[in-house]
Amino acid sequence: MNRSEFLKGLGIIGAGAVLPFNAVKTFAGETEAGKTAATCVLIPSETEGPFPLDLTTTNAATYFRQDVRGDRTGVPLHLKMKITGMANCLPMSNVRVNIWACDKDGIYSGYNNAMNAGSTTATYQRGYQMTDSNGEVDFTAIFPGWYSGRLCHIHFQVFVSSVYKAVSQLTFDITAKNALYAANASLYTKGADPMTMAADNVFSDGTTYQTATLTANTDGSYSSYLEVTINGTGASTGIREYEGETGGQFKMGQNFPNPYTGITTIPFTLNTASQVKVELFDINARKMAVINKGFLTAGDHTIVVDTRDLNLPTANYLYQLDVTNDNGTFRQAKMMTAER
Repeated sequence: MNRSEFLKGLGIIGAGAVLPFNAVKTFAGETEAGKTAATCVLIPSETEGPFPLDLTTTNAATYFRQDVRGDRTGVPLHLKMKITGMANCLPMSNVRVNIWACDKDGIYSGYNNAMNAGSTTATYQRGYQMTDSNGEVDFTAIFPGWYSGRLCHIHFQVFVSSVYKAVSQLTFDITAKNALYAANASLYTKGADPMTMAADNVFSDGTTYQTATLTANTDGSYSSYLEVTINGTGASTGIREYEGETGGQFKMGQNFPNPYTGITTIPFTLNTASQVKVELFDINARKMAVINKGFLTAGDHTIVVDTRDLNLPTANYLYQLDVTNDNGTFRQAKMMTAER
């Protein structure tokens, strides 16, 4: 299997799509009335432009990665985002999070025009991950620079399904950000970001819910965290939940226990007798193991995954169920989360 086939299991290209991603609905942003008793507030909706790229195209496999730096130099940024559902303020697992940002000099990959003197073939500072059982994703990026008219910022999209995505941006405390630029002046030669929160015309609702933390680490890198609430319903960790059928051929549940230590079980139901296998991928889409179950009859089944028997560490993996029968081959993938 090539990486494009793996991505089909994530619903990123091909199989099971209800609408193309450029037809996805974007829901409106936060209002004070949107607050719940648990203080969840919808993230404000912001523009995707002016330099978005569709990461679901033929080179989509390039972007499934945790480290999005590419060939860029600058201060390493470890960005963690937690996605929660507005309906109950619980984490949303198995949703796809895309990020993209400019480099230290304010230039985006993928564009070369009067506004952005970059490269149309470059891929730096762009990528996506799937949320784990805690609703979290982790990225390693270069701390972005700034360009005229905008605060330093990072774009992100959260794909909940093929018909719903949330689109927004995050920024950083101005004092902390400009201190980073000053401490690394040999890299960030443009100096302090001159924009204020009030002057930026994109963060139209303010940045109360879009300002990520920024903490210096002893190795010279920085860590950042942002909790993002979107329309949807989260779930407590460890829930054995099922989603809809895939091509009418099977239903696959969340592994249990989840989080796991060493051993976990994947439940699924076949509607048609099929050849079945499970493939494990790391967070950079590298295939780590294959468990072939052969021909299975229609009905309920489970597959036990023991990472010790597979000579793999307990870690976050994407598990993909691959079902083949007379109707074709069908796939679905979810994240299994390591116990912390």
